[in-house]
Amino acid sequence: MDLINLNKKKFTLSFEIFPPKTIKGEEKLWSTLDRLALYQPNFISVTYGAGGSTRDKTLELALKIKQDYNLLPLVHFTCVGAGKEEIKKYLQEVKQHGLNNILALRGDPPQGEKKFTPGPNGFSYANELVSFIKKVDSFKIGVAGYPEGHPESSSLDQDLDNLKKKVEAGASFIITQLFYDNNFFYEFVNKARQKGVKVPILPGVMPLTNLNQIDKIPSMFGASIPLKLKELARKYTDPKSLQKAGIDFSIEQCQNLQTWGVAGFHLYTLNRADSVEQIIKALKF
Repeated sequence: MDLINLNKKKFTLSFEIFPPKTIKGEEKLWSTLDRLALYQPNFISVTYGAGGSTRDKTLELALKIKQDYNLLPLVHFTCVGAGKEEIKKYLQEVKQHGLNNILALRGDPPQGEKKFTPGPNGFSYANELVSFIKKVDSFKIGVAGYPEGHPESSSLDQDLDNLKKKVEAGASFIITQLFYDNNFFYEFVNKARQKGVKVPILPGVMPLTNLNQIDKIPSMFGASIPLKLKELARKYTDPKSLQKAGIDFSIEQCQNLQTWGVAGFHLYTLNRADSVEQIIKALKF
């Protein structure tokens, strides 16, 4: 059975990609995968569109990763817009295709809505989804962690209590939301360990490569941009110089995380290979 194995003695590397919306986007993604597969990542996670909008594409892409690249896909799945029977049917389909690794997420509210509402006979929280998946079949389950706290949590402490529930429900590892200040991650991990969360926690890293991300990242991902990075980004008017500066920042960030003793890196690729490759080469994987 092809299950993700995060051996504590071996430093791990993984990537996130998303199903493209156009033929041109698909061609670009295949080129990206051709390049990134050479680094033999432990797994490649495939995102799941809002409300299951990319469900078929997610499954199709995961199968291609498994069959064409001989790599382990991590299939995202959310609670959004689905009831128990629909979720069970999808999980059985995933299993029938020989896919055994799931990233279980509650998911964001549908566009235009501020509050999450579960589907008919669905789930309100990720820990409920994890528990249900464990009952359906023997999947390896990952969950999300939020170094700066989930936007809907009243505090980091409350958010970590929710994270512990997900692990107690059956999650085997945690992938964090992207962040740019390592101190958030260190505090997050230390407090999680104090609460008894023992599973591997992989830091999510995404290089900032254009000025628009300064405004988009906090609103889209809930990750703050430290002053040092803001000043760095605004220092350059040339796109290539800005991209290099953002990559250099991520390299320094990762080197610091390595020194601290992280289990590995989960790199958010945005379906592009260039910046990710530069980070990997600098870290000497």
